[in-house]
Amino acid sequence: MIGRIPVLDVQPRIDCGRRPVKAVPGETLLVSATVFREGAEAVGANVVLRDPAGRGGPWLPMRELAPGTDRWGAEITPDTEGRWTYAVEAWGDPLATWREHARIKTGAAPESADTELTLAEGAELLTRAAAGVPLRERRRTVLAAADALRDLGRPAPARLAAALAPEVTAVLARHPLRELVTASRPLPLLVERERALVGAWYELFPRSEGAVVRPGSPPVSGTLRTAAGRLPAIAAMGFDVVYLPPVHPIGTSFRKGGNGALEAGPDDVGCPWAIGSPDGGHDAVHPDLGTLEDFDAFVSATASHGMEVALDFALQCSPDHPWVKEHPEWFRRRADGSVAFAENPPKKYQDIYPISFEHDFRGLVAETLRLLRFWMAHGVRVFRVDNPHTKPVVFWEKVIAEINRTDPDVVFLAEAFTRPAMMRTLAQIGFQQSYTYFTWRTTKDELTEYLTELSGPAAAYMRPNLFVNTPDILHAYLQEGGRAAFETRAVLAATLSPSWGMYAGYELCEAKAAAPGSEEYADSEKYQLRPRDWAAADRTGRSITPLITRLNELRRRHPALRRLRNLSFHRTDNEHILAYSKRVRTPQADCVLTVINLDPSHTHEATVSLNMSELEGCGLSPAQEAGAEPFPVRDELTGETYYWGRDNYVRLEPGRPGALASSAHVFSLRPASQTGGSPNR
Repeated sequence: MIGRIPVLDVQPRIDCGRRPVKAVPGETLLVSATVFREGAEAVGANVVLRDPAGRGGPWLPMRELAPGTDRWGAEITPDTEGRWTYAVEAWGDPLATWREHARIKTGAAPESADTELTLAEGAELLTRAAAGVPLRERRRTVLAAADALRDLGRPAPARLAAALAPEVTAVLARHPLRELVTASRPLPLLVERERALVGAWYELFPRSEGAVVRPGSPPVSGTLRTAAGRLPAIAAMGFDVVYLPPVHPIGTSFRKGGNGALEAGPDDVGCPWAIGSPDGGHDAVHPDLGTLEDFDAFVSATASHGMEVALDFALQCSPDHPWVKEHPEWFRRRADGSVAFAENPPKKYQDIYPISFEHDFRGLVAETLRLLRFWMAHGVRVFRVDNPHTKPVVFWEKVIAEINRTDPDVVFLAEAFTRPAMMRTLAQIGFQQSYTYFTWRTTKDELTEYLTELSGPAAAYMRPNLFVNTPDILHAYLQEGGRAAFETRAVLAATLSPSWGMYAGYELCEAKAAAPGSEEYADSEKYQLRPRDWAAADRTGRSITPLITRLNELRRRHPALRRLRNLSFHRTDNEHILAYSKRVRTPQADCVLTVINLDPSHTHEATVSLNMSELEGCGLSPAQEAGAEPFPVRDELTGETYYWGRDNYVRLEPGRPGALASSAHVFSLRPASQTGGSPNR
């Protein structure tokens, strides 16, 4: 039912308020609603934000977002983890109505009886309002204004001016006189730990680190112990999360050979996602990698470098998994009685059996919870879930809800490159992060449209992790664009989203595909050991490690890069030049402006026209915010300082020798008091 003063379409809201909006501590989000009433009487609105203990926060007044639209909004910033609520209160504002009438009447007929009656009515309203002001000094300010309105010895304009004085208006803005208060129903807000939103991920195959592969000799797998030797370098690049593919025993039945060949040779190591053998299933470690104690040591070593482990959770198995004999009801049988293997036409995965949920749903929920808690007990608090879109949504809803009920710090990333409706729903029912279509968005229009969606309404429930590549995805842009393409995509991912990721080898610009038109890597690490000479790559300059290190350093230094909802795009007059900014205004102003050439093969020039309203609150002077004076910007990739204004010329030359990423500027806006030195442009 609509209240006395309608409060409609409160946003953000997920599934009509049945599911919570998502945030992390310190993240600011806009709450908005449509508020109006009959006639010409003024209205006001505010947000009621309640913390997990049910305590109400400070007064959060709303403002009309655009005059005449009846759309009101206010920003909220929850500061602790837990389950919050927010609601919108709308109310009649008799003082605002009176002020408008009094200004008109006093200006038109200051000595009329009607004006005197209006001022007397104002005195009554101010007296009523004073009763709601808690502090005595402030209450006296309002009562003094009421007394001034009653002072017949002064001219009407002077009496009205006293009632409209800034100090009076400020007190009443904080403690308004509210009538006919109407509240929306409380909506849920889930505030999770920062890793749910923010992180730089590095994907690593432990068996390749320390592996020995020589022609004519059987390959020797790396181990969790040898893989730990790579951790200092990963930490030095500034990554937060080390993501491991499945570390479990691998089946031998229908094992794939090198490059996914249907016939495996005696020395082929198999695919880690074909889980299970006589050595165990999802709760075991592959003997070639070591033991559970070795896994514990790897987790501990990762933590000692300030990072955490994300473990792949793939709910599927090889034909040799213990489940196949122990739980035949968990698999779908074909007409000939054989178990159906996994398919994603035209791809076939004969070495993998998918799970069927038709006959023992509860048993599968229980086993999944057991497995997750098993690895949680071994220090894993982040899970990358493989192909969640091939399992029932309600299954994940039950599993994640139960895990987060007891362990709210556990984060689940949905690896779901699938239809938008499924991706959105998985995010809404509990997944803290999501893979995205970023890999396939390469043009200015594609990136602008998609990131506007991700940072707009979708940000209420879906947190994107922009992986630049995966073991399954080597996009044509990287295959054809050379080193500059790898630099460009890294800059985009690291500055567009608070979470981004890369698969090992990206820093070496590995770009050889299995075949023309394929997105599969040649000599895919999914099927074989792939040791890399990291030191040699750094010595010869083949690596873009310095750029990746700088990008992650900037993300730690600039709060604006660790938020999602704050993304704004700016106009450029070249289809290959993309410009966007991110800003935060509290607790300290921070703004980062990125300008990037999306064409890895050609130099491009453009005029970048800034939307100056998106730079407000970034430490600029009023004249600079108005575009009347230039302001200094510092390129965080080169250290150079320039002077920019509303319209600015750029020339970006990809692949210029000696540059970290000559295809991009990553500017920080710097108040004049912080610049020092002289501008270069």
